[in-house]
This record gives sequence, structure tokens and C-alpha cells, in this order.
Amino acid sequence: MFLTAVKIALVSVLSVAMLACASTSVKSTQYIQIVQDTTPIPENLLMDIGVTVFDPGIDEIGRKEEERVSPEIRNAEARYAPFILAETLQRSGNWGVVRVLPNETSTMDVYLHGQILQSDGEGMIIKVAVRDSSGLLWYNKEYEEHISKFSYEATQRQANDPFQVIYNNIANDLLAWRKANLTDQKIARIRSISELQFARNFAPEVFNEYLRANNRGITEIVRLPADNDPSLERIREIRQRDNLFVDTVQEYYANYARQMRVPYDSWREQSYEATMELDQLEASARRRMLAGTLAIVGGIAAATSNNGAVRTGSLVGVGAGAYMIKSGFDKRAEAEIHIAALQELGESLESEVAPKMIDLDDRTVMLTGTVEEQYRQWREILVELYEEETGGI
Repeated sequence: MFLTAVKIALVSVLSVAMLACASTSVKSTQYIQIVQDTTPIPENLLMDIGVTVFDPGIDEIGRKEEERVSPEIRNAEARYAPFILAETLQRSGNWGVVRVLPNETSTMDVYLHGQILQSDGEGMIIKVAVRDSSGLLWYNKEYEEHISKFSYEATQRQANDPFQVIYNNIANDLLAWRKANLTDQKIARIRSISELQFARNFAPEVFNEYLRANNRGITEIVRLPADNDPSLERIREIRQRDNLFVDTVQEYYANYARQMRVPYDSWREQSYEATMELDQLEASARRRMLAGTLAIVGGIAAATSNNGAVRTGSLVGVGAGAYMIKSGFDKRAEAEIHIAALQELGESLESEVAPKMIDLDDRTVMLTGTVEEQYRQWREILVELYEEETGGI
């Protein structure tokens, strides 16, 4: 009776464990198009958007996922994804200029911050926060998409990024929020705040008095300078140069994305296959380990039986259980090989998209640091140009 009960318990537990290890992945089949505003927008009300370089999300990675994530690839994605998003927003025709920014040094009407929470070729999760130049938070939202191998077919890859639906959804939500919450008067006020913030950065002693922060930390306009104010006219000229400067940085991101696309898509396709195989291997390893453990437990229980045949069978059960556990470890070792291959790909990818050099109209600048460091150098040059032209204010 005891042995029968043990057998029944083992079968029941094993069946539940097998079901628990099974998983179902729902793949996206619907392509979401970009929504374009049907109402014509005056040019002076087209808001400029700055998409900052994403947070790669490395600090948010749990222990379970650490072995699957390559920091080199995540850092590369943190520059690549904002460029694809900026391209998508620009293509929608719903906004003014959309630029990728290494930080918020450049003044824009709207800032979009992103953080990569997952990216393994099969699924992607991006957390997005949007606010305007006044400091008002528009919304926080997570965007998630899981794709099938069909997205990596040559015809599909030429047409769109495999996770283009995420970028289209962000663009559509951004438009929907603006239409639901901003009147023309509010948009004009935000754009004026942007201009005065830029002016304050270069001449705080002149433009500080035009802005103030309320008790919620939101920037408000105290008063506006005259449109023909000579100080404002000089600021507008220097801002045009700043825009040209930022456009030069855009070429960096464009070249970066172009160089990155082929090896990155190849990595994602391989990562997709490796991720799916890893999931299957880990599930198989869990089943083998559990089944082996249960077989050993059952064998030990049977060894206490008074029946000689049962005791002999228990030795077979213990041996089989030990083999199944070893098989589970072997499967885990096979998974480690895949992970090591992905990390090697990440290191290769990082070297392929390393920054090179930027050509300007009047000089060539060698980029020796990160783009963030290079951007700070450019800002110093811009301040020098401002002081040369105005003699300081």
C-alpha cells in the first residue's frame, strides 16, 4: 500500500510539474500603422521633440536574466532605438523637428525618455516617459511586443524594423495625448517657454525675469520680451546655429544606425532562435531534474519495502533518477554555450558600430570620447561663438 501511494504521488506531482513547465508565447500578427493628424497644423504650432538616448536598463536586470543580457548590445540598442523612434515620429508629419539627444542640453518643446526593459530578439519592452519644456509630465507607459520568426524574413526586414509596431504605438499615443490635452494657446505657450529657456541658458541675467517655477515645479511665463528685443534677436540667431549643430549630431546617429543595422538584425535573429531554444532547454532541464529527483525519492521509498523484487526495482529507479538529473545538468551546460555565443556577438557588434569622425563645414573633428562627451564639447564651442558674436551680455 505504501509503495502504491508513493507511485501515485510521484505520478501526480510529475504531471503537475510537467504542466507548470509548459509555456505559451503569443506572437503579434497585427501591424499597427502610424496615425496622421487630419487637421492641418500651422507651422508655428509644430512642436519640436527631443528623444534622449535610452537608458539601457542594465541596472534593472534581474539575476535570472543577467546571463542572457549583453551590456555591449544593450548600450548599442540604447542609441539605436531612439533613432528609429525619432525617424518614426518625423515620418508621421505630426511634429516639427524630431532629434535624438544625448541629454537635455539642447532645448526642445517635448522630451521623450525611454528605458529598455527587455530585448532578446523575440520580445521587446520599452518604458517611455514624456514631458514638455515646462516640466509637465504627459504620461508614463510601457510598450511590449513579441514577434514571430516571420518578422526576420528578408522582405519584412527591408520594409520595417522587426519591432516597428512599438515605435508606431508610441507615435500614435503621443499624437492622441496632444490632441486630447493641448489647445493652440497651450502649444504656443510651451514653445515660448522653450525659447526663453534657451535664452536664459546663454544670458541668465537678462532672461531670468521672464520665467518662474510654480509650487508644483512647473515653469510658467511671467511676461514676454518684445518681439524685436535686440537681445532676443541675437539669441534666435545663436539658436539657429545650435539647431545646425544638433543636426550635425543627428548625422552621427544616422551613420551609427546604418552601420549597426545589418549586424544588429543578424544578432536579433540569432538571439530570437537562441532565446526560443534556451526556453525549451531550460524547461527540459527543469523537467529532467524534477523527474530525476522524484525517481530517486520513489526509489528510496521502495527500498524500504519487504518485497525483494521491489527493493531491486528501487535501485533501478535511483540509478535512472541520477541519470535524469545528470541529463538536466548537461542541458544547462548546452544553454550556457548559447549565452556565451550571444555575449561574443555583443562584443563584436560594439566594435562594428564604434564612433568615428564628424565632418563640419569649416572643420573636421575627431570624436575621441562618447557622443555625450562630444556633445558637451560642441556646447562649449557654441558658447564661444555666442560670446564672439555678442561680446557677452
